[in-house]
Amino acid sequence: MAAMEFRCPACGHGSPKWMGFCPQCRSGVALVEAAGPAAAVAPARTVPLAEAVTAVLDRTAIGMPEVDRVLGGGLVAGATILLGGEPGVGKSTLALHLAAGLARRGGTTLVAGAEESPDQVALRADRLGIEGTAVHLSGDRDVDAIVAAAEVLRPDLLVVDSVQAITVAEVGGTAGGVAQVREAAGRLIHFAKDRGVPLILIGHVTKDGLIAGPKVLEHAVDVVLSLEGDPERGLRMLRCLKNRFGATHQVGLFEMGEAGLSEVADPGGLLAGERGAAPGSIVFPAMHGRRPLLVEIQALVAGTRPGQARRSVKGLEAARLHQVLAVLERHAGLPLSGLDVYVGVAGGLRLQDPGADLPVALAVVSSLLDHPLGAVAAWGEVGLTGEVRPVVHGDRRAAEAHRLGLTPLADPGSGERLTAVLARAGLDGRADASRTPSVVASPPDGFA
Repeated sequence: MAAMEFRCPACGHGSPKWMGFCPQCRSGVALVEAAGPAAAVAPARTVPLAEAVTAVLDRTAIGMPEVDRVLGGGLVAGATILLGGEPGVGKSTLALHLAAGLARRGGTTLVAGAEESPDQVALRADRLGIEGTAVHLSGDRDVDAIVAAAEVLRPDLLVVDSVQAITVAEVGGTAGGVAQVREAAGRLIHFAKDRGVPLILIGHVTKDGLIAGPKVLEHAVDVVLSLEGDPERGLRMLRCLKNRFGATHQVGLFEMGEAGLSEVADPGGLLAGERGAAPGSIVFPAMHGRRPLLVEIQALVAGTRPGQARRSVKGLEAARLHQVLAVLERHAGLPLSGLDVYVGVAGGLRLQDPGADLPVALAVVSSLLDHPLGAVAAWGEVGLTGEVRPVVHGDRRAAEAHRLGLTPLADPGSGERLTAVLARAGLDGRADASRTPSVVASPPDGFA
């Protein structure tokens, strides 16, 4: 007789005896008896590699160029897409736009809104101007009921909003638990693969910006998309973090308005702002995957009250800002330790590009000396010894800058010193002392 086994509904931990709590995840939910061993099955069919036929993946274009490009050309039959993002960023709105795009091409979509009733989804669709009979709605939370409805309808796209809100009757625990999410996603993915229906799973994110739920969920899906942007601003960025059918780290730009998400035709013109017209502002050709996007980096240097100077950074890594400020003080002789420094990326974007070091340094000094930089662009990594190092895709950054009439301020591949770049930008310390922050008696006469 086979030994009995009990498992935790939350984390799946197994135990040979029953307990009223889980010793693994410390959950207060009692262990439940696991199912018995499965019956013997026939061995899986195998095919030699030499005889296997590589089929060409047929893609269905959605009709939204930004989304189609991020996906690598459109939806793949049977592919599972995990779409994550912060609350209010527009995940459900984007899903309705995709459904409307397929409807314009004669396709049908089933939207299982587990977090909203069909009436609520219909109200949002009405605001977006989406109507017709090609988009079907369901408010059921049971995974098996959703799959049964999809079996009858046979849609061209199935959207589940969200994977943390649906449940499986046979699995214990509440919706959103590890066991529930894992089993629910597994059943939906199996249906998608078996019937060739593209599946979009909308997921929440944690406070750290990661998609909530077990990490196995990201491994099980074919595509992982992240919709980012400041919920208080209109700009949205769709990133591709994983794609089994195309290139990764692609990005699409959208703007949120009263009519929903609209594609941004010229991201560089939108994000670059006034292009260095004011002191403390400079354009940076940031790389998002293989796509250069011109963004505006702004800095403000102000006098501080007695006590420790404040450092505020938004959209950039705080550690890199502190490093740039230290290099400017050590190698350029700028008195920044006693000043408040605020640095941010316009548009609410987040950058993790080391090439932002040089534009941050230029923006800070431009604000300190109250000297506008003009229509220039800059990129490069600032080393601790004061040199400007090259970064990847310099040719693409330069081409995008020239397209919008901007002049590259430095060639990071030439091994220039940071002080030489500052001098060529007119930031050599010969600015009017009366226009600098009151804490600074006078700017330095020059750089060593």
